[in-house]
Amino acid sequence: MNGTSEGPAPATDLGPSVITERDEGLAPRTGDPAPGTGRTGPPAYRSVFTTAPLAMAVVDAEGLVVSANDSLGTLLGTDPAALAGGVAADLVDLASDAGTWHAYREVLRGHRPRLRCTRRLKRADGHSLWAQVTVEPLAGSGEPGDGGCEGLLLSVADVSARRELQARLRHLQMHDPVTRLPNRALFFERLTAALEAEPHEHGGTGRIGVCYLDLDGFKAVNDTHGHRVGDRLLAAVAERLTRCAEEAAHARSGAPLVARLGGDEFALLVEDSTGTDQLADLAGAVLAALQPPFELSDRRLSVTASVGVVERHTAGTTPTALMQAADTTLYWAKADGRARWTLFDPERNASRMTRQALAATLRPAIERGEFALEYQPLVGMEDGRVRGVEALIRWNHPQFGVLAPNRFIALAEEDGSIVPLGRWILRTACHQARRWQLAHPDEPPIFVSVNVAVRQVWDSDLVADVAHTLEETGLAPRLLQLELTESAVMGSAGRPLQVLRALSDMGVRIAIDDFGTGYSNLAYLSRLPVSVLKLDGAFVRGFQYEAVPEAVSDAAVPGAGASDAAGAGVARAGAAGAGVANPADEVIVEAMVQLAHRLGLTVTAECVETSDQATRLRRIGCDTGQGWLYSRPVAPDRISALLGSAGAGPAGVQAGVGNP
Repeated sequence: MNGTSEGPAPATDLGPSVITERDEGLAPRTGDPAPGTGRTGPPAYRSVFTTAPLAMAVVDAEGLVVSANDSLGTLLGTDPAALAGGVAADLVDLASDAGTWHAYREVLRGHRPRLRCTRRLKRADGHSLWAQVTVEPLAGSGEPGDGGCEGLLLSVADVSARRELQARLRHLQMHDPVTRLPNRALFFERLTAALEAEPHEHGGTGRIGVCYLDLDGFKAVNDTHGHRVGDRLLAAVAERLTRCAEEAAHARSGAPLVARLGGDEFALLVEDSTGTDQLADLAGAVLAALQPPFELSDRRLSVTASVGVVERHTAGTTPTALMQAADTTLYWAKADGRARWTLFDPERNASRMTRQALAATLRPAIERGEFALEYQPLVGMEDGRVRGVEALIRWNHPQFGVLAPNRFIALAEEDGSIVPLGRWILRTACHQARRWQLAHPDEPPIFVSVNVAVRQVWDSDLVADVAHTLEETGLAPRLLQLELTESAVMGSAGRPLQVLRALSDMGVRIAIDDFGTGYSNLAYLSRLPVSVLKLDGAFVRGFQYEAVPEAVSDAAVPGAGASDAAGAGVARAGAAGAGVANPADEVIVEAMVQLAHRLGLTVTAECVETSDQATRLRRIGCDTGQGWLYSRPVAPDRISALLGSAGAGPAGVQAGVGNP
């Protein structure tokens, strides 16, 4: 059997050959083979052709083999004489693809200097080999472009060993040595190919899915048992994932590709997926497969995984975008409690992107002056007069509009921008309080309450900032109140406690915000320099409700702060369950008020929304109230108008300020 082909190599070199177009030393032009005569020139050159170690054949202008040397016969496992008269293109499979066939015809016509390509050929005995095939005109048989060629030299070199070495090197390059799974490079190669493929070419679905998983607590295994045990655990996990993928093989696309992307991260790629249900089933199967303990010699280890699941159309998707979504979803699975799978949610991702955008623009926004303060009155429960105001920050974002503090304060604490932002709030609020005092000299001055984050206490010289601000604005220390949450104050020791005492010694009032929702360690109240307890609105909500005013029930307030948002929640609760009371809340509030008074502290009730709540709070001795019954947070000029209306009681406060 003559040599036949098993098809073209994955890539064909149709570019210029490294061999020169003419080697003048091979033979004089007068000794060129005579095409079509079966001769290869003078006897000396014929002997060289016949015994040459390189497999060669002479091809005439019609593409037929004139003669072949012994090396070609040996290479193909056949008698070289039997090759004469055969079609050269069929001998080495040059017609298997259009590009190679066209290039060969160009060489045959004399329009191209040479063709070099790689083919997998089958010997007469059935064995296969990889061969590099070179076709070029015989010296003196015609020049490229002169309109014709009288003969070609076909040479075939066995490159099987080189191909095998390349295959081994590629396998090592594309596979993880610990788990023997495809690595990140091969995973992305397959992912890219899957996204670039046209669905109609192979009857695919045009969809793709990824399960991106990370082992929970794997670092503890490495730290406790060593990296050798950790590597064995990774290999065992890889085996289970591979079996899981094989069992979940889909008839259309086969088994998902399982790859180790690095560390304790793995991924399963599902090509031509059928929808999110298929990926969800696969993720559930993965978690179930990892649930049984791993027996590693004398150790019995358990491990769980968090899985991010993404499934979408291939159109318009890039590898980077797909894996970013998978990585984000994996993070959600970790944040939601681990040992679970989470499906990609575009709305949740949009919220994350918004959060990142806000974080990136926080510090520049301070410099650009995009922040503003609104103020909510704190009203005396007995006489209805405004005793003070709480400063609430708003961010006038150029893209997202007016943002309440719950949208960005946590971000500011994370990246440290809360320090310059808090310094600006303190200075602005104190300046405004001083302006009110100067504008209304006949009225008792009101204090301003400013929220302080724990990071401000640790990362800045808060005492120096407060002292400088008070000196700069001329505001008396007693007219400044600093609010810290209960969880931040309780258990304070070291620097925080020293700061609080220094501020208290300066004359500044210290208030514990949201009291009753954190540690509620009453022993600390006698040791901390605290002046005020602000009871969390959750207790006030348990009081008897009356009909909710129309204005109060409008929860969609742009720029609503923490206190306004709580008020909106109360309004909804009141509308839904008017007349429902929790007597225990009233008993708890009364006990806390009595305890605070015994310790010399004043008490402010937050989220006062109805007259009935105000009446009950007044009856049990609460000192001041804050909430939508009196006013929403408003601009500084509205507070000035309120201070100008002497003798305003609760109704006056609500009518003058609370209903803009």
